[in-house]
Amino acid sequence: MDTSTSARDAYSSEFLAAVERVLAVEGGYSSNPADPGGATKFGISARSNPGVNIATLTREAAVKIYWTEWWLRFGFAQLPAAVAAKTFDLAVNMGAANAIECLQRALRACGSPVTEDGALGSATALASRRADPAALMAALRSEFAAHYRMVASNHSGGADFLKGWLNRAYA
Repeated sequence: MDTSTSARDAYSSEFLAAVERVLAVEGGYSSNPADPGGATKFGISARSNPGVNIATLTREAAVKIYWTEWWLRFGFAQLPAAVAAKTFDLAVNMGAANAIECLQRALRACGSPVTEDGALGSATALASRRADPAALMAALRSEFAAHYRMVASNHSGGADFLKGWLNRAYA
């Protein structure tokens, strides 16, 4: 990772592993007219971050944004490490509320009666920690893929992104 030692010490090891996963698939600068997020770099979009100069965004600055605006803000640290990394990764791509709803549907598929509200609260976190890890990860992949298929069928241009989205969902 391209962060200083002091910055690295401030981040949890679970976050560092999760953000590496995100950065590996998000890549560099992109300004695809079909992408509703607009200009994007390291997965940080201009639409969601209007005060950020996306073209000059550094990897270190992107990691800091992911730490404060994603990992801490949405509470991914409450989840088991693998579930946190997967949900965080897909939250970056589909939005946090959508990713958390997919997690909640996956938990329901595993027998946990959580509310599907898109908020990562204590009930969702507890159910995630109590669920069978392999079953939950399989259900998560299925829910993420279903979400992407729905988006692709409902939005113009969505089919252009479906293969990549499904690869990410099943990874």
